[in-house]
Amino acid sequence: MRLSRVLVLPALIPALISGCSSGPNFVAKLEPWRAKEENSCLESGVLARTTFVASRSALGGPSVCGTERPFELSAVYGGRVQIKPTALLRCPMIPQVDRWVSESVIPAARRYFGSDVIEISIAGSYSCRPMNHVSGAKLSEHGYANALDVSGFTLADGRKVSVKRGWNGSEVEQAYLRVVHRSACQYFTTVLGPNHDRAHNDHFHVDLARHGSDGLKRICK
Repeated sequence: MRLSRVLVLPALIPALISGCSSGPNFVAKLEPWRAKEENSCLESGVLARTTFVASRSALGGPSVCGTERPFELSAVYGGRVQIKPTALLRCPMIPQVDRWVSESVIPAARRYFGSDVIEISIAGSYSCRPMNHVSGAKLSEHGYANALDVSGFTLADGRKVSVKRGWNGSEVEQAYLRVVHRSACQYFTTVLGPNHDRAHNDHFHVDLARHGSDGLKRICK
């Protein structure tokens, strides 16, 4: 069931919703800001100028999993950087991914490797599951199509820079990945990497969750 279907009858649904007994076991809270933020993005027309985004009618997740209108993102930076495999994301995430790649990922690659990034390897996007796959935990931002896991970068000269090997790899790989990780904090509200915990030792997790009482707090680890 998509998020929009859950929000139309809030009085009939408890504040905390458990995942379906036959599906993933998680706890989720109804958060009206998600639909408002997404609708604002959709109405802005920001994706109308993007060629490499395909609209999906539904994601098919149970309970509150899903989003108002999911999209498949296959490339960014004017199509010059492929996203593989294609990522399933909600509207607000897509322009932020594009900005991060255009303003940080690519310039940093040119600085440290003298080459452009032509492909970004994705370890995960939409997935109706609890945080860190821990049964009974809070629903992950992946369950709202509001998160992306990046595991590596392919350069135009054929070199590959993976988070798993490069984070403690050569000096230039370490420098590049730390710049890319740190810069992501300018575009996303949550950024987690290998220094956070073992669950993130092979990828960068980025999302647009709201943190703190005003929703403005950022988590960058």
